Amino acid sequence: MDQVSLARIQFASTTLFHYIFVPMTIGLAFLIALLETFYVRTGKDIYKQSAQFWSKLFLINFAVGVVTGILQEFQFGMNWSNYSRFVGDVFGPSLAIEGLLAFFMESTFIGLWVFGWDRLSKRVHLACIWLVSIGTMLSAFWILTANAFMHAPVGYVFQNGRAEMSDFWPIIRNPQLWLQFPHTLFAALATGAFFMAGVSAWKLLKRHNPEMFRISFRVSITVALVSALLIAFIGHEQAQHLVKSQPMKMAAAEALWDTSEDPGVMRTEDAISPTVTAGELLFSLIAFTTIYGILAVIDACLFVKVIRQDGDEKPDELSRTCDPFGKEDAHAIAK
Repeated sequence: MDQVSLARIQFASTTLFHYIFVPMTIGLAFLIALLETFYVRTGKDIYKQSAQFWSKLFLINFAVGVVTGILQEFQFGMNWSNYSRFVGDVFGPSLAIEGLLAFFMESTFIGLWVFGWDRLSKRVHLACIWLVSIGTMLSAFWILTANAFMHAPVGYVFQNGRAEMSDFWPIIRNPQLWLQFPHTLFAALATGAFFMAGVSAWKLLKRHNPEMFRISFRVSITVALVSALLIAFIGHEQAQHLVKSQPMKMAAAEALWDTSEDPGVMRTEDAISPTVTAGELLFSLIAFTTIYGILAVIDACLFVKVIRQDGDEKPDELSRTCDPFGKEDAHAIAK
């Protein structure tokens, strides 16, 4: 198998596996923020208990997603160096903003939120989880900014043998972006919501803390319904846009196969790293796939372990579980 085919397979496998965790992170963060909002507004501990139960699954998913994302970035730099050189001036800023702003924002406030149950006031703690949720959405936005450029290049000029940014704002205003982003966002909310609804329904059948899981089921199924309707509407608009902007891609999606004489900005075979051999690509593909397989087993085992718990722990018990430093050393911020 040649280098181009191996590079494509590795890009597809790492991206697909990483993307399993991305929508779950976005969806669960938003739903947990809703549950904690109900807790702060009503003062009922059942909402806090629910938020803390789902936080375990959220943190497992987030941790595994970070590891898969690191591997994805590594293979991108290793296999697609020519592409990085050619469009790095345009492509790079969006990825840099995602890492330095959105991801750091998520990571910082996840730490405050996880260890702040008994240290922060209710409203400050609530603000932390909402900032985590907003951070996950901003992360998706900036990644899709780069992805939209790949579909519909704007805001660049050919200069010095490569694409260089001429104007940042057309990249932000790219019509492709403003159809991709809401479609991806509501799909992520639907993914997290249907996951929560499914687990809650199973818990209700097993009669594990019916009061708590009835609440999470009602919240999640409402978000799932609204998101599903919006996905259908926005997806239709995106398809109509693709008919005009990328007719070949839309035709391929509908199995109307053909070939195009127009290579676009850059051919795929010209984008790979010329110094990486097919043998090295095959080795890294096998290694990455093995690591992903191990991560999948770990993730599934941890999910099953948490889901099988009765969910009858009291809020204080859950706080101690989430906080390894212990409640006794906490110094709560004045409420």
